[in-house]
Amino acid sequence: MKTVWIIDGAYLFSFGKTQPFDYLKLKRELVRRNGAPIYESYFLNATHDPFNDAQNAFHTWLKSAEPKGPKLRVQLYRLKDLHSTCPECKHEFDRHVQKGVDVGIATLIIKLAAQNVYDRLILSAGDGDFEDAISYVKSELHKEVWICGSGANLSTDLQSYSDDVLWLEDMIAAISK
Repeated sequence: MKTVWIIDGAYLFSFGKTQPFDYLKLKRELVRRNGAPIYESYFLNATHDPFNDAQNAFHTWLKSAEPKGPKLRVQLYRLKDLHSTCPECKHEFDRHVQKGVDVGIATLIIKLAAQNVYDRLILSAGDGDFEDAISYVKSELHKEVWICGSGANLSTDLQSYSDDVLWLEDMIAAISK
C-alpha cells in the first residue's frame, strides 16, 4: 500500500509550541504505525519574504534524507500583510496571514489521489476546510485517509471521514525532542 503524508506546517508548528517534537521522529513513528515506508511526504507552509537564516536552515533540514532529516518536499507560500482596524477601539494594526496554503493542500490531496500516487493518505492538519477534498478522495477515488492531529484542535468533520485518527498526544514518548 503506497502512503503519502501531507503536513500543514502551521498546524504542526502550533502543536509544537506546547509540545516540542521532532519531525524525523514523527515520520519514523508514522512509518511504524503505517507498517510500511511512506512513499512521499509534503510540508506546506507560509513564510516571510525574504526568509531568515533560521527558516532556511529548518526548511533545508526538512528536505534532508534520513538519517539526517525527514526527507519532506517543502512547498512554501508567502505571508500576506493585512491592514486591519479594531471594530471596538478603532486601533489600526497590521498582521500577517497565510495565503494559499489550504488551497495548496486540498489541491495536492486531490491531484495525488487522481494520479493514483497513493492508496493511503496521512494528513497532518486540523482544519475542517479540508472536508470536501477528503470526502472526494474517499467516496469517489476510494482512498484510505488517516488524520494525524492534536485533540486540542482537530476538526470533528475531518475525524468523521478518517479511517484512523493518530493522536499526536499519544505519540509524545516517541516524538519528543
